[in-house]
Amino acid sequence: MSKPVAREPQRRNSRSNRARILATARQELGRNPDITLEEPARASGVVRRTLFGHFPRRAALLEALAEEAAESLEGAIAAGVRPSEPAGHALAHFVLSIWPVGDRYRMLLALARHDLGAERVAEILQPARGAATAILERGRQDGLLHTHLPAAVLSAGLESMTIALLEQVNAGTLEDDGTRVAVATLIAAGVPEKEACAAVEAVAAESRRRTS
Repeated sequence: MSKPVAREPQRRNSRSNRARILATARQELGRNPDITLEEPARASGVVRRTLFGHFPRRAALLEALAEEAAESLEGAIAAGVRPSEPAGHALAHFVLSIWPVGDRYRMLLALARHDLGAERVAEILQPARGAATAILERGRQDGLLHTHLPAAVLSAGLESMTIALLEQVNAGTLEDDGTRVAVATLIAAGVPEKEACAAVEAVAAESRRRTS
């Protein structure tokens, strides 16, 4: 009796195709939110049958990107939350950790209203909202951050600012590695500008040392 053919190479190839399609779709959707399924297929170099095997409808492709974004955001939050640090440094860590995820998936902003829906977007952002609110509440208690707004309300306002800045990246009017956005976030939260710049620079320098 012949031995069964191992299917692991096929599964690896399938995973590779799926990852390539999603990566290409992120780029193509960033250029044109109204692309059809055929365009990522051509750009990623896979045949239509392979694409439709993974994503039979455009909605399935967008949902896969949303799931990928949610997982990446949760990982960034886990890496970026520093409960033992002063609130200013903790907020800087948080912003610098999540900004690359927002930058990578900023094309979802153009799709949120008509394709994903507000509830799905809120679901993706909820972990970040909770983490930011906790940092802001700690900063309020320490006397560092604004107290004239509840922490949850201030968190919502900072989230809206971040989304607006990501939209400016989409529009080509802003380029940032996260440091300028982090400084703006700290200032909006109530940290004096000089202290905000120093905190962000210290956190960014630490990140560079870890990755060098």
